[in-house]
Amino acid sequence: MTGTDREKDRQTDRQTDRRLERAILELLERRAPTATICPSDAARAVYEGDGDGWRALMEPARRAARRLVAAGQVEITQGGRRVDPAKARGPIRIRRVR
Repeated sequence: MTGTDREKDRQTDRQTDRRLERAILELLERRAPTATICPSDAARAVYEGDGDGWRALMEPARRAARRLVAAGQVEITQGGRRVDPAKARGPIRIRRVR
């Protein structure tokens, strides 16, 4: 892989990251103020193919949620309670900051 190819891959990754962040915020905006979404909702919204290829976007969607937590825009929850994103293991939900 050439340097140009690696830069194109990084640029594509950054675009996907931004699309996932926007998808999270847009999905939450369309729901009740106390509602939550799953990272898979954002992954499915961004994935442009057929089938279950959206699954490859799950970890990028979780990372997007963590960036939005750091920006003060959302919270990550487990069992209905806010959790530290760095310590969250297993299924998570995302909600607007209360």
